[in-house]
Amino acid sequence: MSRIPEPHEAPTLRWGILAPGGIAHTFADAVRKHTRQQVVAVGSRSAERAAAFADEFSVERRHDSYEALVADEDVDAIYVASPHSHHAEHALLAINAGKHVLIEKAFTQTADQARQVVAAARAAGVTCMEAMWTRFLPNIDVVRQMLEGGALGDLEMMQADHGQYFDFDPQFRLFNPDLAGGAMLDLGVYPVSFASFVMGTPGRVNAVGTRAATGVDRQVSMVLDGFARHPNAHAVLNTTLAAKTATTATIAGSRGRIDIPGDFYGPQRVTFTPLEGDAVQSPQPVIPGHEGLAYEAAHFAQLVADGEQESPLITLDETIAIVETMEKALQQMA
Repeated sequence: MSRIPEPHEAPTLRWGILAPGGIAHTFADAVRKHTRQQVVAVGSRSAERAAAFADEFSVERRHDSYEALVADEDVDAIYVASPHSHHAEHALLAINAGKHVLIEKAFTQTADQARQVVAAARAAGVTCMEAMWTRFLPNIDVVRQMLEGGALGDLEMMQADHGQYFDFDPQFRLFNPDLAGGAMLDLGVYPVSFASFVMGTPGRVNAVGTRAATGVDRQVSMVLDGFARHPNAHAVLNTTLAAKTATTATIAGSRGRIDIPGDFYGPQRVTFTPLEGDAVQSPQPVIPGHEGLAYEAAHFAQLVADGEQESPLITLDETIAIVETMEKALQQMA
């Protein structure tokens, strides 16, 4: 049984949305449906886009610059929803204004940027967290409990993939190097983060990949090993922009196996198959699909209310290590 509280139980936080793109719409819709969170302001470099978002979600305060948004005294926390290329810049803008900050995955474009953002947040005493929504879902807490309780025995292998098909368009953000495009930061972060959740930080990263015509990573395949807690284990991961893969995850150990169907990173049923005996399946998720973003918003709001600067479910040091793993994989590509 999951230990994750219902999202509507979390205390209210007044949110400002920085960059009202697609994920910002999904986030605002999820918190409106399932939490007591209040989206009170939106900021965009386009007054028209800010106004359109504000009208859609009944947001009273709309700003035509990010500077004006973070300066808004009626805002407690900033949700950074801009492209990866600008996460560090916009997170630092919010932190320097004294705002708590939830930063969309991938946290930053580089590990150096991640370390800068974390150092600034710690120095400012604000709450800072990567918006890796998977970590806060009830079904993932079921997996967490099985791992903590040793239900799988000695871990040997895990597999996770995330592939989506996109028509090639050099201006689209995932193919645009100026926006830190590529499969890894947008899609590959899910299997890499999941491997970190299951096994910890790898001692070695082995990767091969191909590039799109614009130079961004098109496909990356990785084998991670050298885990301190699981010295014999391998994590086999894949991400691609060129095909819709199964997006499943499997964790296998000496006493059993966990399977999560696609899309593994969202609300899903989890199946545990012991080495001997019948398979057991977790309950159907109550909140479906991307509405599960409500759990991360609620968790963040509770952290702020409790005076906590980071989440125990994904610490800032782990977030840095995840960015480092992705960076090492990308550096090995030809």
